[in-house]
Amino acid sequence: MNIQIIAVGKMKEKYLTQGIAEYAKRLTPYIKLTLTEVPDEKAPEQLSASEEEQVKRREGERILAHLKPDTYVVATAIEGELWTSDKLAQHIEELATYGRSQIAFVIGGSLGLSDEVLQRANLKISFGRFTYPHQLLRLVLVEQVYRVVKIIRGEPYHK
Repeated sequence: MNIQIIAVGKMKEKYLTQGIAEYAKRLTPYIKLTLTEVPDEKAPEQLSASEEEQVKRREGERILAHLKPDTYVVATAIEGELWTSDKLAQHIEELATYGRSQIAFVIGGSLGLSDEVLQRANLKISFGRFTYPHQLLRLVLVEQVYRVVKIIRGEPYHK
């Protein structure tokens, strides 16, 4: 199984980078994990609604450029469905069973994902109704991918 995480912006915090690296290392025996960063769009703090849409569209174009046509896309979006780790594991296992071994999780920038990316997504999931910094969400997502793999394999995972 090939899992790609495409995220807007560069990782800046060392402790988050270290956490992601640790889970990526743990995943090495099980799956091929690719972490792809696309540049965020530089913009002032105060934006009009149309300027916000332009920023999201530009970031979205960068995300879409990394997606292959046969990739199953999971968008992280606050308005997405709330799933448990077990439900996500079951869904990914079903995808693999039916030959969908290319899966990409997408994390937007500070303004979220463009409409084009959300339309391309096969699934939209939410990690809760809280707003997370997109860098922290990367760590949470990599941990969840690791947890999902352990669930699918029936292996213990320390809580």
